[in-house]
Amino acid sequence: MRIVAFHLLNDFSGSPKVLRQLLSAWVKEGLDIHLFTAGGKNGFLSGLDGISYHPFWYRWKANPYARLVTYSISQLILFILAYRMLKKEDLVYVNTVLPFGAALAGKLRGCRIVYHLHETTVNPPVLKRFLFGVVRRTTTEAICVSRYMAQNLDLGGKRLHILYNVLDNHFVENAVLKEKPVTRDKILMICSMKWYKGVFEFIELAKVLNFYRFRLVLNASEKEIASFFKDHTLPENLEIFPVQTNVHPHFQWADLVLNLSRPDGWVETFGLTVLEAMAYHLPVIVPPVGGIAELVENGKNGYKIDCRNPVSLSRTTVEILQDNTLYESLQDHAALKVKNFTEENFVKQSLEILMPVSRG
Repeated sequence: MRIVAFHLLNDFSGSPKVLRQLLSAWVKEGLDIHLFTAGGKNGFLSGLDGISYHPFWYRWKANPYARLVTYSISQLILFILAYRMLKKEDLVYVNTVLPFGAALAGKLRGCRIVYHLHETTVNPPVLKRFLFGVVRRTTTEAICVSRYMAQNLDLGGKRLHILYNVLDNHFVENAVLKEKPVTRDKILMICSMKWYKGVFEFIELAKVLNFYRFRLVLNASEKEIASFFKDHTLPENLEIFPVQTNVHPHFQWADLVLNLSRPDGWVETFGLTVLEAMAYHLPVIVPPVGGIAELVENGKNGYKIDCRNPVSLSRTTVEILQDNTLYESLQDHAALKVKNFTEENFVKQSLEILMPVSRG
């Protein structure tokens, strides 16, 4: 079986990282894998062995109108390239809702189309309606990264599979736990540079808890970070890092990991950084809604708190870091939780979804 996978922007965010895991595993299973992704940028999908690459043009623009134009052009190009290549026997694997040109081409070619859906939040709303409308009309079935997503998607009765993201074996093998610190005072957040990811709430928390050290790792360049925060006063106890190809030193540094995505702007359908934190036996604080909340049990391996409640957020942060018994209990349960998310199970489940014999 030939699998032709499609992903729009090859960067160091979560969705291409998950796709990289799957593609690498499928190659080892002897499958013929082709990948269409935008060329000209390095990311998780770069340099994979055994995969046939098919780059296409796309340029991300900060201006939303310019971005819509370049995005539309990229999908027209992708549609033409995909239509020329695809055969009816191919399995079209569309990663995220964005490469809709591939789904349209696959539909016209009569291919089996599987969407891997990572997020339900798309802006503006009119674009979301259009993209999920394409999903409903083209997909054979879809993969969701959490129960939350599966329960909140209306795909017109199409079959939905739940496939939780996992940590790749390489990450787990390189997760070197640090020695027990004398004091716990280091708080980490890794996210995209968006207001709805809670970056400003993180900054305010750093100002309030100025006796702790804060570190913010953003999926952006130093120039983009400087422009984004140019009108904001940043506290001295906060470090901001640009996009990192290796996040291990940051987790080794941290005592607590936060995800402060605002439920009114972005509902997390999963949270890979939460699993990464748990691989380091680190407690976490996450939003109370979405797929990310399925990874956390209040008071066991972390807490679920709305970042728009700064009093509860700051109080819980202090309690976790200062209560030795609580902290060690959270650590133990985090270590147990992450064991449920192995790459072996992830690959096995993905193949059961994709291989025709498993469809019965």
